[in-house]
Amino acid sequence: MAGVLSSLRYLLADVIGDDDAATPLLPEGSPDAIAPVVSEGIHLLIDYQGPSYAQLYVDRLRRFVGRAGVDDAMFGEIARLMANRMSYEDPIRIAQLKLGEADAAPDDVRQFRIDELVGALPTAVADPILGVLDYLGWVHKPVSIRFSKASRWGIRRLKIEASLRRWRLFSVRYGDERAWVERWLHMIDRALVKQPAAAPQIVQTATMVQGYGDPYRLGMADWHLIIDGLAKPTFDSALALPDLAGAVAEARAAACPDSRQVALKRKIDEIRARVPSEAQPALADARTGP
Repeated sequence: MAGVLSSLRYLLADVIGDDDAATPLLPEGSPDAIAPVVSEGIHLLIDYQGPSYAQLYVDRLRRFVGRAGVDDAMFGEIARLMANRMSYEDPIRIAQLKLGEADAAPDDVRQFRIDELVGALPTAVADPILGVLDYLGWVHKPVSIRFSKASRWGIRRLKIEASLRRWRLFSVRYGDERAWVERWLHMIDRALVKQPAAAPQIVQTATMVQGYGDPYRLGMADWHLIIDGLAKPTFDSALALPDLAGAVAEARAAACPDSRQVALKRKIDEIRARVPSEAQPALADARTGP
């Protein structure tokens, strides 16, 4: 709930006017050795969305300052990977980056799914459009977008696309990303309590969710399958995995680009079968949850 309220507060600050909040300070008590990583994350997110959004990053990091089981290396990885995830690639971000490139930079053609493009719009606008696209069966239709500075029109279009940053925190995609980051952090929290040795591996699962288009969607689906099939049941004491870190690493190695997730599901079933337990729920019944 605290994360949701923070997000709403920073969203409101950005919508009311230009985000002229002060640059956030590093979390008090954070490791000195990791200060450059956190500072880089703060400045990345200021460029991405604004100081208030960077403050959300600092607030999320604060929960791990001085936490038992979190050494400098783990804190640094949480900081680095969270900054990367909070600066997720959407058409707005690609336009921002393109505008910052040298004038001689070549055109950049990216392929998105149509629901991804619509998902960058405010939810109130996007939801009706997504409903129509779903009815037509076009939700997953690929669309190629050219990002170019080769002409005045190209530069003007990039500026228009980059200006949508102001509304990003209202978007469908932002809601999905906010929920994912909070769940990832929650799973790290639970690992530190239930199986501290698995916490670094849970942190690294963030690398499964990257980019845009089908690779992004497949990575997100694989992440939820591993969490729901292995990590959450272990934390809930429904699955007696003595080495969750090894199990998660083994499952990640089996993941491959497959919308049906055949190999990954087979591997998770195999891992679970090694630990007979009356409390084990069927993988098919696993659901996404806290």
